[in-house]
Amino acid sequence: MSGAQQVLAAGPSVSVKGRWQPPGHGRMHGPDVALAIAFVAPYAALFFAFAVYPIGYALWMGSKPSLYADLIADPLYLSSVLNTMLFVGVGVNVTMFLALLLSGFFMRPRWWIKALLVVYVLPWMLPAVQACISFRWMLAGEEALVDRALAVLIGVDGPIWFNHWWLALGANIVAYVWKWMPFWTVIFLAGRMAIPRDVSDAAAVDGAAGSRRFVHVTFPLLANLYLVCTLLSTVWTMGEFTTVYFVSGGAPVWSTEVLATLAFHYAFDAANPALGVAAVMSVLPLLVPVVIVLMRALQTRAVQL
Repeated sequence: MSGAQQVLAAGPSVSVKGRWQPPGHGRMHGPDVALAIAFVAPYAALFFAFAVYPIGYALWMGSKPSLYADLIADPLYLSSVLNTMLFVGVGVNVTMFLALLLSGFFMRPRWWIKALLVVYVLPWMLPAVQACISFRWMLAGEEALVDRALAVLIGVDGPIWFNHWWLALGANIVAYVWKWMPFWTVIFLAGRMAIPRDVSDAAAVDGAAGSRRFVHVTFPLLANLYLVCTLLSTVWTMGEFTTVYFVSGGAPVWSTEVLATLAFHYAFDAANPALGVAAVMSVLPLLVPVVIVLMRALQTRAVQL
């Protein structure tokens, strides 16, 4: 018998009782606790200074009932609530619907479609401020890109986009959809790619093709993902500031302000930060019911599936 075989046959020389634990496993002692505190303390201090304290102080400033009475008395606030509901409702639903449809287009196995996907994602990769300012420049003035293109191509004088409420609000919504639709398209594309190929093949054998396959197979499998994306997009869009501020700027005459931009004007232009915080907090009665409805719908879909 060789030496290695003899060692293996002899077995372990020391019996080990209980579960093996690495050295130092268990409760930390004095030096370890001090070292852990030294590492965690700076991050805890930064978190308290830049998150806990500002949020707590803002909630304290916006807790006075008189602030909300002042908001209700301001006609600009009521119009901002309406604009916020339209901006969120139309923008989110149009974005989700178009992103779901375009994700099916980008599923096609062609090289030029894959190359087009890279170009399509570029608007989302651009910084938001620069993208929104560029969008405004395309619409502002008779010599801007859109009006000039209308005059040269079809001989029609374009409107002054930011002189009308519905055109300015529509410009905000279009800019928002253009900015965020690529992101959600990629999410839905990943969801489509996660569907097993056997499911699609079985649907094709059963005669479900084209729109029928989408309605009866693809969409039911993506329904939960669609609801989750809609929920996240709604929460994010409620606080959307960049698009409205840099595209329409509230024009004409602050008629397209949303709650996020109105709170900014209250806090900095009117030098009333407490009223600005109250304007932001007033969105909770609008946001909480929407979140509850979407979560209940998601729970119902999960039970059905």
